[in-house]
Amino acid sequence: MKIIDISPLISSRLSVFPGDQPFHRSISMDFQKGDHLALSSIQTTVHLGAHVDASNHYSPQGQGIEKKDLSIYLGLAQVVQVPLKKSARIFPSDFAADFKVQAPRILLKTLSYPDPENWNGDFMSLSPELIESFAQEGVVLVGIDTPSVDPSDSKKLESHQIIFEKKMSIIEGILLDDVPEGLYTLIALPLRMQDLDASPVRAILLPKEFSRLKPD
Repeated sequence: MKIIDISPLISSRLSVFPGDQPFHRSISMDFQKGDHLALSSIQTTVHLGAHVDASNHYSPQGQGIEKKDLSIYLGLAQVVQVPLKKSARIFPSDFAADFKVQAPRILLKTLSYPDPENWNGDFMSLSPELIESFAQEGVVLVGIDTPSVDPSDSKKLESHQIIFEKKMSIIEGILLDDVPEGLYTLIALPLRMQDLDASPVRAILLPKEFSRLKPD
C-alpha cells in the first residue's frame, strides 16, 4: 500500500500568517538533563501546516471543530492541477474544457506556495464562483496547497463565506507538488478540540480503492 503524505513538517521553521502564533515547543523534562522521561508542550496557531477550518473561524454562527462530521475528511478525493497564476483567484474557466468533478472532495494543486517555511503572500486562492460550481456538483470538501482559500489580504473572505453558506468544508496548507492528478482516498481527520476554529491534521492520500471502506 502506497501512502502519500501531503502534510508539511511542523516545526518552528514553518511559516504562519503574519501576526499569527508560530509553532513553539517547550521542554519540561529531558533525558539530557537527567530526567527519567521526555515531556514537552507546544504553543501555536491551530491554523498550522495542513489544517482543516471549523465554521466558527469565518462565521459568528459557526461551530467548533469538534462538531464536524468526520466522514467529510475520509473518502474519495480528486487532485486537480490548475495553471499557475500568482495572486489570482481560481475560476471555473481556469479548468480544461473536458474537466469533470469525479469525487466529493476536490484538492487543488496550484504550486503557488512552494516553500511552507518561507511565507509568500501572492499565493492563488478560490473564487466564490468556483465554490458555487463545486457545490452544484456535490462537492463537500475543497482543499488547496496554500495557506488559505481566500487571498492573503482579504478581509471579506468571500470564498470562506460561500463555503459556510453551502455547508462545505475546507482543508488548507497541504502539499501536492509531487502528487499526480487523479483519484485517491483522503484521510485528514481533525482533532476533537472543543470550540477551536481549526485543527492541524496529518493528511494522507491512499489509492482510490480504499474509499470503498467508507461509502460517500
